[in-house]
Amino acid sequence: MRTDVYHLPAAKQRELERIVEILFDEFGQATENATGRRKGARILKIVLFGSYARGDWVDAPASANQYKSDYDIVVIVSQKELTDRAAYWAKAEERLIRAYTIEKTLRTPVNFIVHSLHEVNDGLAHGRVFFMEVAKDGIALYEADGRELATPKPKTSEQALETAKEYFEDGFPSAMKRFEIARFDIERGFLKDAAFDMHQTVERLYSCLLLTATFYTPYNHNIAFLRSLAEGLDRRLYGIWPENNRRERAMFQKLKEAYTKARYSKHYRISEEELAWLGERVEELGCVVHQICSDHIATLAKAVHQ
Repeated sequence: MRTDVYHLPAAKQRELERIVEILFDEFGQATENATGRRKGARILKIVLFGSYARGDWVDAPASANQYKSDYDIVVIVSQKELTDRAAYWAKAEERLIRAYTIEKTLRTPVNFIVHSLHEVNDGLAHGRVFFMEVAKDGIALYEADGRELATPKPKTSEQALETAKEYFEDGFPSAMKRFEIARFDIERGFLKDAAFDMHQTVERLYSCLLLTATFYTPYNHNIAFLRSLAEGLDRRLYGIWPENNRRERAMFQKLKEAYTKARYSKHYRISEEELAWLGERVEELGCVVHQICSDHIATLAKAVHQ
């Protein structure tokens, strides 16, 4: 695995160094009183993947209504228990968000996934495209030792086709079912429930796409993160969520927050007009995801019959 980031501007390199510092700082605080097996808690690798690793990132100004690449990072830890986001990584996530949105010490958003070494190697052994691309294109920002990841074992053409079809045929109807429930909620005046169900539609659509295309989706309800991973796969997804003005950007944020606030906060409010706007975007997302997945499956089928 590569370890250099010299293809990135100096400012980006400094940002990545700061991100690694934050991850280590918060992980250290989360594990400082660990007992038993967790006393040996370690970060084994921190790996940059996606567009900033490949070199095809986009860094458009926020006002330009253009896609802006995030830093995508995999943290590989020594034990499965350490992947618990609430217990070990929530503070790191909060600090990284604050550094980007409030303090402005980071000029690029950060998304990170946490997996144990066993999970990563198991993904490679089962030919999960996501992990294979991390192993192939990823850049190690930190390594505890020089141990290599397991050798990838790609699926056969037949296996890849069958797996992709299974994920799509299960995931897409599941997502659109939640969209129908959201419409029912709106008709009955259950607006907060509708917001939650639209969130679930979007989460499932992005997960369906990621699973169909890469055989992997993170255990994460953050639709901004899932959106970033999905948009990194296919540019047809760009522009589904307009960002021409503050109101449009706030609408996606309101949908993102619906996962918890629409269910648990008495202060969460959303109008029928806002839900109608979101519904149009969700419907378009469904159409684009369906097309991308169908095209991908057709490509896999063609490979089988060559």
